[in-house]
Amino acid sequence: MLKLFGAGYIAVSIFFFVCGTALVGMAGWEIWEALTAAVDAEAPPRFVRILECIGLLTIAVAAFELGQTVLEEEVQRETSISTPTRVRRFLSRFLIVVVVSLSIECLVAAFESLHGHPELLVNAGVIGGCAAALLLAWGGFIWLNVSAEHLEPQAMREAKAEDENVA
Repeated sequence: MLKLFGAGYIAVSIFFFVCGTALVGMAGWEIWEALTAAVDAEAPPRFVRILECIGLLTIAVAAFELGQTVLEEEVQRETSISTPTRVRRFLSRFLIVVVVSLSIECLVAAFESLHGHPELLVNAGVIGGCAAALLLAWGGFIWLNVSAEHLEPQAMREAKAEDENVA
């Protein structure tokens, strides 16, 4: 049964990597079109197309990081998430990716709003607010769970030893 779950996690990781690769390809096509296309009145400005490329690359990096996290935490370590230490580590890795991605998307939306799309400024503010709220919630979660490290020092030592083996 454990082998079946391991295969499922591997499949999920592969899907993340395939999606990330597809997004990188789309970003490459977008940047190629932005740099080589003739100036067309109906096409969005080159700057906006390049910003869209940055947004695609940001999401691609998030997909790659999530695939790597699932692969390392669930397949290479061959353990189930059951202790508070493992839950904190997995959630921290996941939330780092999400908060950084949202922050970059906020900047892209803000730049787009400055260059001809002022209606996107509200969206940028909402994205930035969500990133800040997630960051605060994550910090609160870590702060409230620090006592768990004192309850299970052996699990923390094992997790650190696994880090050295995985790296």
